[in-house]
Amino acid sequence: MYTGKTEKPCCLCGNPDTVSRIDIPPRAVQLLDKSGPIAWQDIVGEVSIYFCESDWETVTDLVLDAGMSPLSRCNAARADFDLREDFEALLNDVRDEPDQQPLETEMREESEQVIAEYESDDHIEVRDLVEARVVTWALDDLAAEA
Repeated sequence: MYTGKTEKPCCLCGNPDTVSRIDIPPRAVQLLDKSGPIAWQDIVGEVSIYFCESDWETVTDLVLDAGMSPLSRCNAARADFDLREDFEALLNDVRDEPDQQPLETEMREESEQVIAEYESDDHIEVRDLVEARVVTWALDDLAAEA
């Protein structure tokens, strides 16, 4: 089933055969490797990063057992996201920076709910828990830097 996303290679090793995807808020792009030239403020919607089978096992162990985020090792060039169109150059006009706060709030609330209900809800998968922890940690790290 098409979900509106095109699969990218594994963000860690570049393997084109991926098995899992996690979505992070746009501001979390700053935490990815080689993200310097990306204007995260212009990202529309969430950012998706993909993992091959062997790297997904490593990421799962890293997040669930070691309590560490994999984002600093993920290559931003292999992330999937949409940038808003740049009409500023064409129209010689400056648009307001988009407000990413509603998306971040929604992603944090969903993540906190997954973490709280993981043990008691059989419908929550390990992938959901890994994504929830990564999103929560990313938003916490970004809030600490602000």
